[in-house]
Amino acid sequence: MGTVAELWRHPIKSHGREPLAAVDLSAGKCVPWDRHWAVTHKDSKFDGGAWARCRNFMIGSRTPGLAGIWAEFDAATQTITLRHQDLGEITFNPDDTDTGFLDWVAPLCPPDRAAPKAIVKATDRGMTDSELPSVSIMNRASHMAVEAVIGHPLEMERWRGNIWLDGVDAWTELEWMGQTIRIGEAELEIREPCVRCMLTAANPVTGVRDADTLGALKNTFGHQHFGVYAVVTKDGHVALGDQTQVL
Repeated sequence: MGTVAELWRHPIKSHGREPLAAVDLSAGKCVPWDRHWAVTHKDSKFDGGAWARCRNFMIGSRTPGLAGIWAEFDAATQTITLRHQDLGEITFNPDDTDTGFLDWVAPLCPPDRAAPKAIVKATDRGMTDSELPSVSIMNRASHMAVEAVIGHPLEMERWRGNIWLDGVDAWTELEWMGQTIRIGEAELEIREPCVRCMLTAANPVTGVRDADTLGALKNTFGHQHFGVYAVVTKDGHVALGDQTQVL
C-alpha cells in the first residue's frame, strides 16, 4: 500500500534532525537515539529519571530559531555534530558536562524566554512528545495537501517525523488508530494522532516562522493533527524503499 520514503531521527529533542538510510526498530522502544537527550531550562521540573512533558525542555514552539539546526550523531564515538547557517557547527559528547553547547545555542534563544540550562536524558527511552515510547509516522500526500492550502512548497522537516510514507492517500493515516502496520520487517500499532504546535510554522533552514501551518490544518481540515504516533510491537529492520501494509 506504500513505501518508506524517508527516515529521520532527532538525537537532541528540538535541536536538529538527521536523515537515515535504515534503522533497526525494537518492540516497545523509540527509534534508536531519537530524542535521546533534551535540553532543560531554569523552570524545568525534570528530575533526571522518567520521561517528562515538553514544557520542561527547550522546544521549537517557544524558541523557533531551534528549527534551523541539523544534526549528525556518531554512535561509535558518542559525539554529535550540530549545524546552523548562522552559528556554524559544533561537535561534542552530550553526556559531558562542559561542551560549549550552551554558549553555541544561546544566540537562538529569545531574551524573554527561559535560557537553556543543561543536556539531560531519561533512563530508558527517548524524550518523545508523547507519553508513549513512540515512533512517528508521516504521509507525504498529507503534506502535499497542506502545501496546497498554504499555496507554496513547504519543507517536510517541519513535521519532525521518524518514518515518511509514499503512495498512501492523504489523511489515511488518521484512520489507522488501533490498527497494526507492517513497515519493512517491523510491526507497529498506531496509537494516537500527532497534535501539532507552532514549531511547524518555523522554517527548518532559517528558524523564522513563515507559514500558518496550524491555520491550514484547523481551518481547512478541521483538526490540528499531522502524522500518527505508533508503538513498535515486533522488532524489525526498516530501510528506504521498504513496503508497508496495514495488517
